[in-house]
Formats: sequence, C-alpha cells, structure tokens
Amino acid sequence: MPIDVRPAGFADLDTLVAIENAAFSGDKLSRRSLRRLIGSRTAIVGAAGERGVILGYALALTRRRSGVARLYSIAVAPEETGKGVAALLLHYVENAAYRRGFHTMRLEVRSDNKPAIRLYEKTGYRSFAQYENYYHDGMSALRYQKSLCALNMENGPK
Repeated sequence: MPIDVRPAGFADLDTLVAIENAAFSGDKLSRRSLRRLIGSRTAIVGAAGERGVILGYALALTRRRSGVARLYSIAVAPEETGKGVAALLLHYVENAAYRRGFHTMRLEVRSDNKPAIRLYEKTGYRSFAQYENYYHDGMSALRYQKSLCALNMENGPK
C-alpha cells in the first residue's frame, strides 16, 4: 500500500509529538506548539501515513506579505527512515506553499545532517548562507532555498 500525505489534524497530535521526540535530541517542538501550528492558517502541517499509521510529518511556515515559505521541520519515525517518507513530505509542503502563492521555500539544516542535506540538494535546494552556533548544542546551520515557481508542483519526487 502506498504512503499518502494529508493535512495533519488535532487527532494526530499524540503521534506527531512522539515522532518529534524520537527524531530529535534537542530543539524539539513542544506539544503546545504543535497543537497551535496544526490549527494555524499560516502553517502547513502534513502527515505521511501508511495503513492508518503516521510515519512522519512536515511543517512549513508562511507569512501573508512574503513570497517565501519556510520549511521548519521534517520528522520521520526512526524505524521508517530510508523509505522516501521525507521526500514525500517535502513535496507536500512545497506543493501546498505553491498553491498558497509562495514562490520560494527556505530552510535551515544542521551542517552535520548529511541525509537531509542530500535530500534537499537532490530536490533542487541550493545553499546560500550559514548560521554559526544555531542549534542547542552549538552546531551551525546551513541555509538553503528553492524556487517553487518553475516546478510542476503536481508531480511527486523522482
């Protein structure tokens, strides 16, 4: 059965919190923050699932007067990594942002997160800056961006 991605709802909150806590050692979103973001009109929260089980989620933030959306987080249950879930979630939030009128997606990624960096570069993101001492443990962040305008947003990841 294929993995599908849909908007996350309040009923998904417990699972999203569990995935967040399993996926990240620090800089975690709290239950309260996730709940607020699921209900926010300026956030895009997608949940990837298979046979009714949520495998991961992605969160992008938008601002009304900006053409730039920000990928804030992608979290996949550790036992589900390597199955293409993150790529599907990334495509979902890109497509949703594009449909809302955003032409660019930006993100920050830990400079030591090689799998995420490979995904972003493979899907067309280009590095444009770096933040030193960005994460809770002092790790730097690489900043990436991608134009959403020239894409055929309806096609999924290759």
